[in-house]
Amino acid sequence: MLVPGDPTQVGLRCLTSDTEQVGRRRLHLHLTSTRLEEQQRTVESALRLGGRHIDVGQSLDDAFVVLADPGGNELCVIEPQNRFLAGTGRLGEVTCDGSRRVGLFWRDALGWPLVWDENEETAIQSPLGGTKVSWGGPPLDPKHGRNRQRLDLVTADVEAEVARLLALGATLRADLVGGVELADPDGNEFGVRAD
Repeated sequence: MLVPGDPTQVGLRCLTSDTEQVGRRRLHLHLTSTRLEEQQRTVESALRLGGRHIDVGQSLDDAFVVLADPGGNELCVIEPQNRFLAGTGRLGEVTCDGSRRVGLFWRDALGWPLVWDENEETAIQSPLGGTKVSWGGPPLDPKHGRNRQRLDLVTADVEAEVARLLALGATLRADLVGGVELADPDGNEFGVRAD
């Protein structure tokens, strides 16, 4: 499944993976809502499509709802009054387990400014607004094998983009059909593919 992005919204491409999930997922989505009824409709729709409620340690007082999709991937449906995600659009945030160093790497890789930088937590956002991408800072969960979810970049010139990303601190992992696999400074795999 492909959900195309635009200058303010991150695009999503959902593929099946045979990589076994070990430990917590290192990436999940935050869907926003403008009214309580919209939040409830989003939750009901996700449940109808095969999602389920999960407990990740949230309290009964939390206004967001934590779900898992049929593949076990976590997502949160955020309450309407959330100020941090106000105005971001339906896909408010891609939130990742990662260090401040990774947030700064992706800031430079994407050319998006930091919109949050406190207590080792970082977030970036397109200069045009829209989806935020954030990293929660320490303590980081240990990485066990390959990530089931990852970020990919699409570019017209893979070779030049790979060289630029290596100069920013990425490491080379493997050649892929139509692209290259790199890793960010925390060791998270990501792809660079031709558009």
